[in-house]
Amino acid sequence: MKIATWNVNSLSIRLPQVLDWLANNRVDVLCLQELKLTDDKFPLQALEQAGYGHCAVFGQKTYNGVAVISRHPLSHVLRNIQGLTDEQARLLTVTVHAPGAELRLVNGYFVNGQEPGSEKFAYKMHWLQGLHQHLATEVAQTLPLVLVGDFNITADDRDTHDPQGLKETIHHTTEEREAFAGLLALGLVDAFRLFEQPEKSYSWWDYREMAFRRNKGLRIDHILVSQSLREQVIACTIDRQPRKNERPSDHAPVIVELADRAPSSA
Repeated sequence: MKIATWNVNSLSIRLPQVLDWLANNRVDVLCLQELKLTDDKFPLQALEQAGYGHCAVFGQKTYNGVAVISRHPLSHVLRNIQGLTDEQARLLTVTVHAPGAELRLVNGYFVNGQEPGSEKFAYKMHWLQGLHQHLATEVAQTLPLVLVGDFNITADDRDTHDPQGLKETIHHTTEEREAFAGLLALGLVDAFRLFEQPEKSYSWWDYREMAFRRNKGLRIDHILVSQSLREQVIACTIDRQPRKNERPSDHAPVIVELADRAPSSA
């Protein structure tokens, strides 16, 4: 099974790019963030024609919005963080029914936070606390879990082009990284770091100052898997190619590939 996550920064603008990417990357499930459209505007027909007839959508006009599009049936859909009052469309939790396997999938567009000390940063930390509790409940269930999305957090200094210059700025603060570590402490593993990766591997680049060309980026799009899936993870990569498109998203897709079962030790 292949699962991908991609902050498309407006699905209405990026839909042709998404369809083109899916035609060349036959993932089983694609999780999208920053749809920036309402549910009634979601392009269900176009995605069905592309072979993705199962969709869970949680849209919002102009801002936010997340979706899970799948080649396999979805069920038990939850919108947002259970127990947390939030007007923003940021989280979808679904069960994916793939042939021979089921898993719980959580797709999140994490709060940006703007800057440490601001009200938006306080909202981010409150949201992360709620997410931790939500995931603790999910992890305790029987199905293996995969958490994907735009986390708006660099896990450590390897995930930023300027660890000293950006130290304790947004996406790099001790508080955010401790929250990330707290998610791992629930029994999750950063799939990307299960493998030796090229240095300066990033998933987001600012539109300004030729950041992509100069590879001045951040790795803030992550895929975490439960320990029960760890041995089934056979690859996790960042696809930089869509960032080269005309009018691209500022994020690149991240893809994890899971074996049908854990490899034999024999």
